[in-house]
Amino acid sequence: MAEQKIILITGCSSGIGLCAARGLRARGWRVFATARQAADVARLQAEGLESLPLDLRDSASIQTAVTTVLEQTGGRLDALFNNGAYGQPGAVEDLSRAALREQFETNLFGTQELTNQVIPAMRRQGGGRILYNSSVLGLVALPYRGAYVASKFALEGLADTLRLELAGTGIHICLIEPGPIFSRFRDNAHVAYLRHIHPETSPHRAKYLAMEARLLKEGPAAPFTLPPEAVLKRVIHALESARPRARYPVTVPTYLFAILRRLLPTRALDAILRRSGGEGRR
Repeated sequence: MAEQKIILITGCSSGIGLCAARGLRARGWRVFATARQAADVARLQAEGLESLPLDLRDSASIQTAVTTVLEQTGGRLDALFNNGAYGQPGAVEDLSRAALREQFETNLFGTQELTNQVIPAMRRQGGGRILYNSSVLGLVALPYRGAYVASKFALEGLADTLRLELAGTGIHICLIEPGPIFSRFRDNAHVAYLRHIHPETSPHRAKYLAMEARLLKEGPAAPFTLPPEAVLKRVIHALESARPRARYPVTVPTYLFAILRRLLPTRALDAILRRSGGEGRR
């Protein structure tokens, strides 16, 4: 009988992370589903998932989570899915150093700190899979999403570099690149917007009215929005295929913009991206 595979997933309170935790458990994986809030951890445990707190902004929380998982698995971890992230809306000129720092603490610094702490266990066992949940906004920029775009561009750069550095170790690095997915992403983005953006003093205040409507809108905010199961399908291939791909695009916009970025001159691509971004309305 094959040995049960073990995975640690961040950001499992809802959306892609929760779907991945449930889907992989159903496939026989032993899943450690993490979340930042104690109430979310308790809810995950109540439905039978092995869950523990992990706050990517806190080094001590990361260390405790990794130590706990490895203690419970005899030092083995077959995979890590770096899913936890949020989006900080706002025009670049309105982003304070504090807003940018918070965005990068979760989306980049904490994610890579966690990754670096699990690599030694994977080296000892001779292999593993590390998945980074990036975005179509790790490939192209859209207006009023600069902090998130910057964090995902940086994440792609670290993942690409790590893939080169770990060649021959048996540790595979994969980037999952979703476009619009049904989740609580907009709810969390709205909280970040209220915390850091002051539209009343901004030259972009008229655009922010449209942005607020988008963030509060019920249902999909963009065309081609897919359920999180679309991401799960790519995650399964990245984890279980004998030859995982370096990149897994998800949704039509991701495929389309990846092609347009290679084919179009910058000015033409910029015009499309401005329209696609809807000046904050989408």
